Parts: sequence; C-alpha cells; structure tokens
Amino acid sequence: MRLHGVELVQAEDAEAVASIVADALVEAARGGRAIALTGGRSPGRAYELAAEREPDWGAASVWWGDERCVPPEDERSNYRLAAESLLDRLAVQPREVQRIRGELGAEAAAEDYDAKLVGVELGLVLLGLGPDGHVASLFPKQPTLEEREGRAIPAEAKLEPFVDRVTMTVPVLCSAPEVVFVVTGVEKAEAVEHAFAQPPNTNTPGSLIRSNGGRTRVVADTAAASRLRP
Repeated sequence: MRLHGVELVQAEDAEAVASIVADALVEAARGGRAIALTGGRSPGRAYELAAEREPDWGAASVWWGDERCVPPEDERSNYRLAAESLLDRLAVQPREVQRIRGELGAEAAAEDYDAKLVGVELGLVLLGLGPDGHVASLFPKQPTLEEREGRAIPAEAKLEPFVDRVTMTVPVLCSAPEVVFVVTGVEKAEAVEHAFAQPPNTNTPGSLIRSNGGRTRVVADTAAASRLRP
C-alpha cells in the first residue's frame, strides 16, 4: 500500500513504539530543539523513557501542540501528563517550558500562546492520532483546518473530554523539520489508513500534517498499522 508523504516505522507493541519515540525526544532534547509535545493515551510511556535516557533537558524548550481549557493540575490537562511522566522526572529542566494556559479560557489562552509562538522555530512536533483522524485539537471538517494566519487558535472539542481547546494550527505543526506521529491500538487502524495511505482530506486532519521540507514519521504498533499491509 502506497503511503502519502510519511515513513512508517512499525513496532511490535506499544512498549516498542514508546522506545522509538523516546529516542526521537532524547535526540531533540540533546540538540537543544524546541519540542512540541502531545497529549492523549499514547505518549506517556515514551515520556518516561525519554526522561530515563536523558535526564538533562537544559538545552531544549518544550511546547504543547494543544491543550484542554482546564487548570494545569486537572487530570484532563496535557501539561499534567507531560509534567508527571517527563518534566518531574528530569534532573535538569528545559531552559523554557511554555505551557498553554488553558485555565484562562479558549480565547484568552489562544491569544497568549499565539504571541509566545512569534519567532519560534519548532524542531520536533510530536502528535497522536485520534480514532476519528484528529490531530492536536484539529477535528474533521472544522474551520480550524483552514486557518493560515494564526499560530494558536481556540477549538471546539468533538470527542471526549468535551471541554474547549487551544491548538496549534496546520502551518505551525507542519513547520518543524521533524514530525513524529505516535499511534497504538487496533482502534486507530482505520484512522491510520485514512491519514497516511490516502490523499489529504479534511475528513482526516492527520492527512494534512506533513513536515515542510523535512521528514514525517509514523511510529505505530502492529495493531495500529494492520490496515497498511499490502
């Protein structure tokens, strides 16, 4: 099956996926890059392994591709996931940790993050993929997919948790020289096929995200990649 603009890195299971993604995070941290993290179910173990393999992130800066509009200590917060599984385990913190201040509300938090992103050159963007094909908080067939001026914008949730969101836009996510998707589980198999083995379509936001001039990798376990087999 022909892939569209991505390299597939297939691993046996979720632990192997996490190990590969952790290595990408470690390389970016050691290189002093600006790293955009993701939330969701898949990346937590990769964050833990990255902290074990490189406890000094002092050269790097850390950003978030999206956030739920909740306080940072809320269990639904993408920041909290990264804090508990990555940041709190480091010996040396990143030189810059720029979380999305979701507690401000979607409009204010997006305006605040948009301003912080001015002049920032992301080096690595890490993304999950929802079963509906969404990435960050860019959901299918939504006007947010057409935004080309803003860097961070408000977004309405179309899956649980149904709280307002703030998300980086398509151009910002595509701006990094390295984009890595982390996808696990058979429930993601159809979305993986639509996002990476079919032409770009707003029905599947993941199909719209490819690194401009760099490389885009999909790190998936056997179950998630099952519909990509010839």
